[in-house]
Amino acid sequence: MNVGHSGYYLRMQSVTVELEAASTMELVNALSTIATELASREAPESAAACLKLTETLVAASDMQESALAGFIGRVDACGEQARWGYPSTQAWLRSSLGMRDNRAKERLTLARQRRRLPQVAEQLAAGELSYGYAVTVADSVSRLDDHDCAEAEATLLGFVDQGFSAGKVAAFGRRIRDLIADRDDTEDAPDEDSRRGYDKSWLTTTRSLDGGRYVKGWLNPEDAAIWDGTLAPLAKPAGLDDRRDLPERTAAALSSVLSGGHKASKVTVICDLDTLTGGNAPARLTDGTPIPAAQARRIALAAGVSPLLLGRGNTPLYLGYRERFASAAQRQVLETLYPSCAVRGCEVPGTLCEVDHVHGWALGRSPTDIDQLALTCGWHNRFKHTNPDQIQITKDHDGRHVYRLLPPADARGPATGAGPPGSIGPPDDPALDWAA
Repeated sequence: MNVGHSGYYLRMQSVTVELEAASTMELVNALSTIATELASREAPESAAACLKLTETLVAASDMQESALAGFIGRVDACGEQARWGYPSTQAWLRSSLGMRDNRAKERLTLARQRRRLPQVAEQLAAGELSYGYAVTVADSVSRLDDHDCAEAEATLLGFVDQGFSAGKVAAFGRRIRDLIADRDDTEDAPDEDSRRGYDKSWLTTTRSLDGGRYVKGWLNPEDAAIWDGTLAPLAKPAGLDDRRDLPERTAAALSSVLSGGHKASKVTVICDLDTLTGGNAPARLTDGTPIPAAQARRIALAAGVSPLLLGRGNTPLYLGYRERFASAAQRQVLETLYPSCAVRGCEVPGTLCEVDHVHGWALGRSPTDIDQLALTCGWHNRFKHTNPDQIQITKDHDGRHVYRLLPPADARGPATGAGPPGSIGPPDDPALDWAA
């Protein structure tokens, strides 16, 4: 591989890329080839050389983040991720690209704010500003209007020029928001009280100037189970026209409970009878969270325990074709089997999902039997109905259905997928699927 400054070309193996004339796709492919070769090499023996190489590589990576922000911003603005089966850009970054949630949020924030941050975008692309500083400024201005954003950008970049760390710049950003809130007679949400422990639940509320309240707090696993069992069923979308997001629906559910409009709470604890009668075997919640036996017994006393019957006793788990909708008992079992949406990578909790007939009840191929049902979030349930050719269904080693998203037909290669859409394939590798 040769890099010539005067000719501006890269020669890799038998491929030559002229930098100035190359398309964006050709440049990305060239970069991928270089990264593949670099990743396969051992680090040099010299620690001093490694230090300099690290600094150079990080600076190059920061400039790549500038291009990445442009790509992500275009996908986000056009909603392209929905065509590929992802309900949001953040879900695409998290599920398809394997980003942790915080990193996905960082990159999405930078992609959305770079238009309002011309100095940050220019310096990041030129290698004069690190990615860490860029996302810090972007996050600091994300809740400011355009006028305040411009002033905050200049102020925060001034702190960067003075040599303050990214953490200090973030603190200055919070201070700027506080000053703007004080100027506009608004009040920001209080900071988390990290000094409190995690054994006891706690809540604090702060009244805002308009009569509302900010709420913050922590619920231990015992109280969190009661919270989820009570509010999660009430926080589901009211229908296809319900445009509220999950936080808005959760607030409405809490208001309903506090006003006495909902009395019952449903908490399911999966455990042996011996646990409830004094044994030490641990229990778990429907989302897989392990809880000590003593906490399980306290939940039983505080909120009652919904029995979980996997086809035993008199609970009908196999209803055949006569019933269209899953029974309450089936729903309870499914919430235990599916801690989250059956679509691989979707993190919507099972308690907020809808019961889906795997092969479509209306077509007569999927009876309302427990082994023919799965849980999917409302977005993916509708996506599966309207785009059946983009869902591949397999079973994991425990017999649970796993839905995988396939690319749109116009972007699909001949080797895409392990089988025809909607087919039942071989069991997945146990190491890659649901946690027990």
